[in-house]
Amino acid sequence: MDGSESDDSSHFERGVDHIYEAFICPLTKEVMHDPVTLENGRTFEREAIEKWFKKCQDSNKSPSCPITSQELSSADVSPSIALRNTIEEWRWRNDAAKLDVARQALFLGNDESDVLQALMNVRQICRSIRSNRQGVRNSQLVRMIIDVLKSNSHKVRYKALQTLQVVVEGDEESKAILAEGDTVRTLVKFLSHEPSKGKEAAVSLLFELSKSEALCEKIGSVNGALILLVGLTSSNSVNVSIVDKAERTLENMERSEEVVRQMASYGRLQPLLGKILQGSPETKLSMTTFLGELSLNNDTKVYVAQTVGSSLIDLMRSGDMPQREAALRALNNISSYEGSAKLLIGIGILPPLIKDLFYVGPNNLPIRLKEVSATILANIVNIGYDFDKATLVSDNRVENLLYLISNTGPSIQCKLLEVLVGLTTCQKTVVHVVSAIKTSGAIISLVQFVEVKENEDLRLASVKLLHNLSPFMSEELADALRGTAGQLDSLVAIISEKIPISEEQAAAAGLLAELPERDLALTREMLSVGAFEKIISKVVGIRQGEIKGMRFERNFLEGLVRILSRITFAFSNETLQTRAITFCREYNVASLFIHLIQSNGQDTIQMVSAMALENLSLESINLSHMPDLPPPSCGSIFSCMSKPPVITGLCKIHHGVCSLRETFCLVEGGAVEKLVALLDHENDKVVEASLAALSSLLEDGLDVEKGVKILDEADGIRHVLNVLTENRTEKLTRRAVWLVERILRIEDIAREVAEQPNVSASLVDAFRNGDFRTRQIAENALKHIDKIPNFSGIFPSMA
Repeated sequence: MDGSESDDSSHFERGVDHIYEAFICPLTKEVMHDPVTLENGRTFEREAIEKWFKKCQDSNKSPSCPITSQELSSADVSPSIALRNTIEEWRWRNDAAKLDVARQALFLGNDESDVLQALMNVRQICRSIRSNRQGVRNSQLVRMIIDVLKSNSHKVRYKALQTLQVVVEGDEESKAILAEGDTVRTLVKFLSHEPSKGKEAAVSLLFELSKSEALCEKIGSVNGALILLVGLTSSNSVNVSIVDKAERTLENMERSEEVVRQMASYGRLQPLLGKILQGSPETKLSMTTFLGELSLNNDTKVYVAQTVGSSLIDLMRSGDMPQREAALRALNNISSYEGSAKLLIGIGILPPLIKDLFYVGPNNLPIRLKEVSATILANIVNIGYDFDKATLVSDNRVENLLYLISNTGPSIQCKLLEVLVGLTTCQKTVVHVVSAIKTSGAIISLVQFVEVKENEDLRLASVKLLHNLSPFMSEELADALRGTAGQLDSLVAIISEKIPISEEQAAAAGLLAELPERDLALTREMLSVGAFEKIISKVVGIRQGEIKGMRFERNFLEGLVRILSRITFAFSNETLQTRAITFCREYNVASLFIHLIQSNGQDTIQMVSAMALENLSLESINLSHMPDLPPPSCGSIFSCMSKPPVITGLCKIHHGVCSLRETFCLVEGGAVEKLVALLDHENDKVVEASLAALSSLLEDGLDVEKGVKILDEADGIRHVLNVLTENRTEKLTRRAVWLVERILRIEDIAREVAEQPNVSASLVDAFRNGDFRTRQIAENALKHIDKIPNFSGIFPSMA
């Protein structure tokens, strides 16, 4: 309490009874409470005269009267009962008079000094004679003081709070009066709106009220009370008393389970966790059930796992089904974060969890709780923490998971699929899952989930699982999707949904992208369901910024480009060729891939786009044609002897009419320079794809000399020779040797290259160490630069 204003009991106001001199102790100069008389007839306060006699004894003196100094025969005293009763009667009249004065002054319209004086009188009365609190209650002063809390003066409100605390201290009836109406809500409001002194007085009064168990829930029921008190305990307030009183108030309120639950909702979890650890079975069940319903941040999940993780796992092992259910739901709530999941794994959650999931027999979990077990397991295996998952794929557990998936409902199926998603993201366990699926033939049933429309989570889990499996089971997946067009159509529909790019869309695109690109039957199905039209629409939308989704955009676009590229592998099939060419012309696919090879930082997109451009370019020779010429006119002998018309505008290498859109000509599309730029790429696969696309311009049947010239104008020859001499990989060397041999067929270039020893050395190395075909091509290249005589027949001619 603040001591800046003294409650001086020697100050008496108007209207108070006269004080008689006989009531005053000569030693203390105050009104006596327990008057006693000496043998000489003098009266003193018992405590004061006893101290005097003790002083005489300590000084080896006989007891004496402190007023007359007369020695006394003994230190015995006699209680002055009549005087004590008279003083008590006077004090009662005096206090009643003071309370009457206070009652007249405690109105907001009165002068502030009068109100403050009245409040001080009430405090004096309550401190001096506790029994007079009954008088305070009867005079309705409690309610009048409560009204003073509405004052505009901070000081008046502060003193009213102090007075109320003195009035209600240890008095249950006064506390009940105070708790009526909105008074507690007013006190709570003061916690956030009053200056520091007023805030301290308000929290002190709430602390006093919280000593009454009946009022704990009353305080807790006030909107904002608990969150403000919890906030005060965690604040950096310089007023330690505020923090201490708030903490002690909350500790008192912990007796109410309802309040404990509310505290937990506001982040004060210690009381709830304490009751889980040490409460009665009923309390443990109640608190654990609530823990399963709480919204927790990640740090709190770790704290909960550290504090009660073992206890929750013990409850999960118990034979009591309600306790098992509560524990499972609480563990589910804290298992979704990597930090808490690590702790749960460390304290042994996996064995009982797996047992609950697969056990069939007495006291086994019902399906609705097996779903919770599956959810916890899915949380744990999908957190990204690289723990030993071997126990999850041993003892036919994957087969058991597949069996449960086939024989349960959508909710648990979703969670079981998520478990498999987690297992297939781990290199050590994915092979076990793939083996089990292949052995059981479960791929057919797994593919069917992509058609589910009423359960989005189930469909997402199935698409993610199939995406993870696709690198290992691409042919099996292609067979399954070819069997029923509805599932392929469903995947295409997911990809083409008009929403911000989602995880499901990225997974669906990645799944289709992994299917064998030369599976022409699947390509035919995709053409039939309009997949490529929808795919290219998405690609264009992303490039133009019309479709957004930063988190999954990169993977989604990669998948889309890979799917789109498969149309370029259909040119070799007579039944698909016309449809594929028509599509590529209509949507100017070659132009799109040229733009895509410039997607810096997206290696897969650049590589796939270059491969697609190779396929398109190889088809150019079949699509390029000579223009139709009018028949010559033979109207006269001179016209028949005239020269044939000169044809201009023909493609330099195809010698026909070419365009990027109609014949996919890379020269006409300005792609050469862009492909040459990729030869400096740090990714070997991108370089290899670019070399292959450039090689399509020097194929047999084309004007190789013109092709080399075009390559030279784009500074491509230098880059190709660099790839050869760097000798980065066997595949790159093979590609580079093929291109260099074509380039060296031009004598002027061959003479220049012959003077570069590093090129000759690289060709010699390929000639010595390459495969049969590479060695044969390297021999021809070395002949072009006169390193091997033309008459040398090192290899027999190939058929």
